[in-house]
Amino acid sequence: MPTPLDNAMRSKNMVLAFGGAVVAAAVWTIWGTDMFPAEPDPTGDPETWTREEMRRWLAARNLFPSESDTKEQLLLRIQANMRIDRK
Repeated sequence: MPTPLDNAMRSKNMVLAFGGAVVAAAVWTIWGTDMFPAEPDPTGDPETWTREEMRRWLAARNLFPSESDTKEQLLLRIQANMRIDRK
């Protein structure tokens, strides 16, 4: 006489539920992490950065760069917001 465990193992619903749990775990693992991680902050002299690097640096600090800002305007904002080196 089959036990309840035997019946559960033969059940198509249990197999589908287990397969669904495996798929859900795989999807969570794949999509739960950063698929495209953010680029690191630019380093070095801000005067040598590209316009896009300047905009990224300002945006990372919630300083909201405008699309119409020139490279010179961005550079001035960066220099005004950089921390002073303590030597």
